Amino acid sequence: MNYMTASEKLSLIRINGRPTVNDYIPMIFNSFTEFHGDRCFGDDNAIIAGIASFNSVPVTVIAQVKGRNLEENKRSNFSMPHPEGYRKALRLAKQAEKFNRPVICLVDTPGAFCGIDAERRGQGEAIAKNLMEFMMLKTPIISVVLGEGGSGGALALAVCDELAMLENAIYSVISPRGFASIIWKDPSREGEAANIMKITAEDLSRFGVCDKIIDEPPGGAHYDAELTALNISDYLIDAIDRLCHKDINRLLEERYKKFRSIGMFNE
Repeated sequence: MNYMTASEKLSLIRINGRPTVNDYIPMIFNSFTEFHGDRCFGDDNAIIAGIASFNSVPVTVIAQVKGRNLEENKRSNFSMPHPEGYRKALRLAKQAEKFNRPVICLVDTPGAFCGIDAERRGQGEAIAKNLMEFMMLKTPIISVVLGEGGSGGALALAVCDELAMLENAIYSVISPRGFASIIWKDPSREGEAANIMKITAEDLSRFGVCDKIIDEPPGGAHYDAELTALNISDYLIDAIDRLCHKDINRLLEERYKKFRSIGMFNE
């Protein structure tokens, strides 16, 4: 791995040619069948969800959709989900629990959409409910951060048994732009914010938040999407094999302990 600052990684993962779930899903999974809608309001193109086969194992895939060009970004709301996206994700996760399918979440968002309509439809409640329900879901959950893992929009799909990150990905409770806007009242200082927030895969591995760093090709995933997909697949094969052989009560206990151990505080 070549050392890069967080701000450099932030610029790299925003390159238009960087692979997205529209590239990875066909490369990694077989027979993917998409499901639509939250059975409450409607569908959300910022989150794609469905069932697939992976290494001969039936799985549920829930993925945040970044566009590869302006038209795709407009269609997916620039990967900023509405509450119906998170409710769709939860619907598919509960279905996976019913049929004993592992859940694989692919995270790539600058954050949940914070528009008025999203707030009216319960954005905060939808994210909070995902956090609560995913913590208790009786089936293995694996989350992989592909690029941006920003704020509650990412956290809602990252309550899991194992969290992996591509080596140039970032993951934080707030986006660098949001951090700069709050602390300095200047969103243009997001690069400076990124460099002090400790949000890279290496930082989070050191803190015990990230369980696995997945290698990218030299220069970034956009130089060889197939190799990156192969590296993700190799990790998922190993993770699914380990997690699916655990007793479910032990799995839930370890998931609880994983999140209780994150962070430091003084009394």
